[in-house]
Amino acid sequence: MNYIIATHNMKKRNELARILEPLGVSVLTAEQAGVELTDVEETGETFEENARLKSQSGCKESGLPCIADDSGLMVDALGGEPGVYSARYAGEHGNDPKNNALLLEKLKNVPDEQRTARFVCTVCCTYPDGREIVVTGKCEGKIGYEPKGEGGFGYDPVFMVGDKSFAELTSEEKDKISHRGNALKALAEALAKETVK
Repeated sequence: MNYIIATHNMKKRNELARILEPLGVSVLTAEQAGVELTDVEETGETFEENARLKSQSGCKESGLPCIADDSGLMVDALGGEPGVYSARYAGEHGNDPKNNALLLEKLKNVPDEQRTARFVCTVCCTYPDGREIVVTGKCEGKIGYEPKGEGGFGYDPVFMVGDKSFAELTSEEKDKISHRGNALKALAEALAKETVK
């Protein structure tokens, strides 16, 4: 069965396809499915609410089961910020350098042991018959003191797992431990159970 991915973020789209396809889940972009998806306003107060808004809209517009995610960074010393506002933390949607700079500025006097954080990803799959699967994945880490690495996107250059940032990991290394990788593995397991029914 083909599933459509509801995202306009090419890097996220590639990551979703890269993780799901080896797990036996065929994914199409809106372009591949020949449909145009509305850019849904993320008005939810949780990752789950935003993922559901996007997957329900994509399913309705395409007539296909739709997979959408919402993810972000939660920093303990900042009371869970930036959370659902991760992509627009500095005020401008998708400006990764500004978002990272604001985060590092807010943490400039925070000692290493208090820089704990996690990436959270909630994935929702909505079927045309109204069924839904919702799963969440997390990855624990710390916020570094400066951006490191050339890979990834978003907060990857400042999110440290061990002595490396997400941006210093290969795609394969990141997929094994990332919040999105963990959520999509859970989704693949849930989808496998659905196809057995």
